[in-house]
Amino acid sequence: MGQLTNEHGNGHHHQLDKVSAAGLLIALGIVFGDIGTSPLYVLKAIAGNEVISEEIIFGALSCVFWTLTLQTTAKYVILILRADNRGEGGIFALYTLVRRHAQWLTIPAIIGGSTMIADSIITPPISVSSAVEGLIILYPNIKVVPIVITIISGLFFVQVLGTNTVGKAFGPIMTIWFSMLGIFGVLHIIQDFSVFKAVNPYYAYQLLVNHPGGFLLLGSVFLCTTGAEALYSDMGHVGRGNIRISWIFVKICLLLNYFGQGVYVMSLNGQKLGSRNPFYDLMPQWFLPFGIVIAAMATIIASQAMLTGVFTLISEAIRLNFWPKIKINFPSEQKGQIYIPSVNIMLYIGCIGVITYFSRVADEMTLIEGHKVLLSSAMEAAYGLAIVLTMLMNTFLFSYFLYAKKTRFSWVVIYFFLFFFIECCFLIANLEKFMHGGWVSMLIAIIMISVMYIWLSASKIKARLTEYEKLSKYIESLKELSKDITVPKYATHLVFLSNAGRASEIETKIIYSIFQKRPKRADVYWFVHIDTVDDPNTMEYKVMNVANDDVYKVNFRLGFRVPNKINLYFKKVLEDMVKNGEVDIRSRYESLNRHNVIGDFRFVVLERFLSYDNELSYFENLIMKAYFFIKGFTPSEDKWFGLDSSSVKVEKVPLIIRPTENINLKRIPWSTNKPLNI
Repeated sequence: MGQLTNEHGNGHHHQLDKVSAAGLLIALGIVFGDIGTSPLYVLKAIAGNEVISEEIIFGALSCVFWTLTLQTTAKYVILILRADNRGEGGIFALYTLVRRHAQWLTIPAIIGGSTMIADSIITPPISVSSAVEGLIILYPNIKVVPIVITIISGLFFVQVLGTNTVGKAFGPIMTIWFSMLGIFGVLHIIQDFSVFKAVNPYYAYQLLVNHPGGFLLLGSVFLCTTGAEALYSDMGHVGRGNIRISWIFVKICLLLNYFGQGVYVMSLNGQKLGSRNPFYDLMPQWFLPFGIVIAAMATIIASQAMLTGVFTLISEAIRLNFWPKIKINFPSEQKGQIYIPSVNIMLYIGCIGVITYFSRVADEMTLIEGHKVLLSSAMEAAYGLAIVLTMLMNTFLFSYFLYAKKTRFSWVVIYFFLFFFIECCFLIANLEKFMHGGWVSMLIAIIMISVMYIWLSASKIKARLTEYEKLSKYIESLKELSKDITVPKYATHLVFLSNAGRASEIETKIIYSIFQKRPKRADVYWFVHIDTVDDPNTMEYKVMNVANDDVYKVNFRLGFRVPNKINLYFKKVLEDMVKNGEVDIRSRYESLNRHNVIGDFRFVVLERFLSYDNELSYFENLIMKAYFFIKGFTPSEDKWFGLDSSSVKVEKVPLIIRPTENINLKRIPWSTNKPLNI
């Protein structure tokens, strides 16, 4: 077995728990953006429509404290970060750790991945608008929506350039942001230390159980932990140790700011917040312009981190057969830096659509309620419902991971039911938002789930019905065809991409292409297969000499995060084989061979279409039609595999499913036996 150069670095795993100053700074810059900008809107969302009282504020702060402690710290930072797939994290990385144990685990993986994509469309608009709305304090008549659209447009347009250079500034900026949160929180806490009574969970219980409508406030409380999933997804970029240590600093700063906001809001006892934002009210007037700029930069960084996470998520989904094969770019050499143009466009259109829709909702609510309703306030109803489903699906997968790892069953049960109960409470509270805007994120999630389900189901149908034959049956025929000068030579080296994982097998459609569709004579036949393995960064290959100097089979074993660059990898295989004296790749034309000219290589990619000669069930017919409809918008197979288009032949072959048999077709005589006069 050979080893390809691994640009992702297999040595990362043993460094997962290492902590360094640079690693901590990077973690602050790319991991905590979403959860770190939540003080902009959480307390405003909880208390915005309530008459301010000690019961409301202490209860809200108690809920926030215990949510960050249980949901973020205990579940994600302490427990789920333990489930790394060779150093990588995220819901699909977790899925690959457990998928071999139970087929039904595909369901929570698809739902969790889809709802996370839906959440990523809501996060940039609500984060950026919450920051920009601070300008209203200085300029009451300013139009926020055009500024938000401009910032988000710039964010999406810069993706094509890569964020390597800009990313280096993320850590210092977020350090300033979190320090600012902590400092302004402390400046208000020292005015009333009694706010720390909210650490007592009794106040949370009182709010949720005894206050009218208090339980539904959990939907707003949940916003304080929406970025927890990013802690797990970004583990492969910064390491578990750096996340855990930096989270201590981040959590302290967040809690100080929340409690400082609590002290300020309690000074408004008996009033309503209205359109005021307690986050900005903590700042002295002279600092407000600086605070708004820092907040805007923090939300841009949070949105960038979310985009990077979605690009990584989609690239993993593609390799796991959950998503169509679309173009992936690598704008820089930085580890994990990927850019997916079609996904970038999809997310951008989604974000602009969300801003446009909820700006109209905010205007309508302003007319109804008689006071200015901000854009971010209107979007709060759409935020949280999708990501709570992601967390719920993670609970299912991680529980099964613990079970598969032979963890004591009682601990598995305690973990599952504790977090299942907590997240079900959050889900029920968030469902109250459904008719007020939550349906937007759920609609997006349903579309994503449908795409993933269709793609996976169609892949299974194709795999089930693809016919294979023993390659050994055709060795002599391939040798004879190779020497048959009556057949025009197709190429010196003919390379077929094959789905047959077993070295002894080959698809019937490839045999059909070589011998029947158009006889393809070549001096050497290569059959290349690609296996996607659960280790995210594996880059290995093995070669089987089926018939010396005539037929070879190459099997690549690539991790689910390794990009498809088959043209490059195949060249590396040839270099190794030539160096070892295993193959002669020189041209077989005598005049060229004498001058050691490399022979020509031609790749053949077989693309299937749905044949009319089939007996699909109604449901499978819908799945396959939807599959081929979606496939029409994706790049061709040769582009997906990174092949040089000048040396690639794409052939269309029918996908015949259950061909009809025993056709009752009867021959009848002509009415006359007289010959026709022509």
